[in-house]
Amino acid sequence: MLAQLSDFKPDADSDTPLYMQLANKLSDGIAAGDWRANEALPSERVLSDMLNISRVTARKAIDMLCERGMLTRKRGSGTYITPKLEQPLSRLTSFSEELRERGFTAGSRWLQRDIGIASPVELLSLGLSPNMPVARLKRLRTADDVVMAIETTTIPAQYMPNPHSVTDSLYGYLEANGTIPMRALQHIRAVNASVEQARLANIPAGAAMLHITRVSYLDNGAAVELTHSYCRSDYYEFVAESRR
Repeated sequence: MLAQLSDFKPDADSDTPLYMQLANKLSDGIAAGDWRANEALPSERVLSDMLNISRVTARKAIDMLCERGMLTRKRGSGTYITPKLEQPLSRLTSFSEELRERGFTAGSRWLQRDIGIASPVELLSLGLSPNMPVARLKRLRTADDVVMAIETTTIPAQYMPNPHSVTDSLYGYLEANGTIPMRALQHIRAVNASVEQARLANIPAGAAMLHITRVSYLDNGAAVELTHSYCRSDYYEFVAESRR
């Protein structure tokens, strides 16, 4: 922790409830980087003793931040800062690149890597002819071993004849083979996790997720990638800059 815990003491003379003050101060501290991702927050007892507040006040403040997705309770262990991946929409980067820039360790847990005949949706999205072979990749994307997203990718087989040759970074593989995407179109919408998605992402069934559909293109305009990503909304944020 970078700041002094006493800096988070609520103002007893304020009209704002103490638990809301504490929640807002802790929220500001988390946003400012006073705690690192996955670092333990001081316990209710420590907050109560150090800030001269009741444990009920501390608990309500922590509950509020858990509901906002900023904190994660781990039974028998404590309350931890939820890692957040803030991804700008203005540039095309890989999941691994974004994580490394923010100090996380990126990882993948492979669920599927094979070759098959393109489905009608894949044909349309990638501009392929009927019966064209494609490589399909399905994996869990992790940050510091926490599942952040479920990702399914289709690549024309001409660009990926052996999907098992991909290790952690898909874009690293494509770049090494001279087929790095130069632009992409993304569609983002809110969905509720299915039972299977909830099991894979370790979240409740019906929990909110972000479904991102991305089609990426080479410099010559050929579509090289169709990816469906189902991202945990408590870990993911997308940032768009607007200018006038």
